Amino acid sequence: MPQRALPVPDGLDGVRVDAALAKLLGFSRTFAAEVAAAGGVTLDGRTLGKSDKLAAGAWLDVFWEERAEAQIVPVAVPDLGIVHDDDDIVVVDKPAGVAAHPSLGWDGPTVLGALAAAGYRIATTGAAERQGVVHRLDVGTSGLMVVAKSEPAYVALKRAFKEREVEKIYHAVVQGHPDPLSGTIDAPIGRHPSHSWKFAVTPTGKDSVTHYETLEAFVGASLLEIHLETGRTHQIRVHMAAHRHPCVGDPLYGADPTLSARLGLTRQWLHAHRLAFEHPVTGEWSAFTSPYAPDLARALEILSGD
Repeated sequence: MPQRALPVPDGLDGVRVDAALAKLLGFSRTFAAEVAAAGGVTLDGRTLGKSDKLAAGAWLDVFWEERAEAQIVPVAVPDLGIVHDDDDIVVVDKPAGVAAHPSLGWDGPTVLGALAAAGYRIATTGAAERQGVVHRLDVGTSGLMVVAKSEPAYVALKRAFKEREVEKIYHAVVQGHPDPLSGTIDAPIGRHPSHSWKFAVTPTGKDSVTHYETLEAFVGASLLEIHLETGRTHQIRVHMAAHRHPCVGDPLYGADPTLSARLGLTRQWLHAHRLAFEHPVTGEWSAFTSPYAPDLARALEILSGD
């Protein structure tokens, strides 16, 4: 039976159990509620229900029953944008709150489920629940993602991502002002030494390289353009937090909850803005861009008005 034990971060003080588990462990709110209903959530030894509130610094224990198998469930996602579609690939504009593919503990919407509901057919040798997925975005990150529809495209794109031949440009709003205003963070990332549910810069981690440039400075925050050379889980969030400039709205990695609330953010200000690569079948250079999601645009307007 999987189990997680951790102190409640300051950013989740007063947050409901189901919402907190969604942020901390990537659960859907529905699954988090099921875990709580089964008595799987305790705070300092006291069993909590789904609507009970957490307290910063208290010790949270969570345990749950694994589901038999993750499966693609066709569920329409009206906000999922189709940026490009041909016989071999589909490029989507993913909204926040949608996972790339099904996984144990997540029963919310997925990119693959949305594509299946829309009639798209994916024919690759990838794992059944991850067919066509060659890279992922966090549930709380919006923006561009490419899915391979054919086997030749899947093989070629997997190689291109592995060989770092894909241009991945993100925009992020981080706390404070990085010094220098542009630079490179070259620091290995691996599982956090004491919290298996998050990642950290660690000597035993995998090679991870992030290039950043300040586009605009606000009072207490900065808009950055970020070029990922590698593609580790939570890479931007971990590197910027290690640089003492966590993404605004990201309590998992130390964001100021007061600023997040003022900007109306319930997730990290992080958007996959540009994706470019050699088309896996035609060889043509293909580039795509995505506008900011509405919640990110509103937060930026508030910062611009300060």
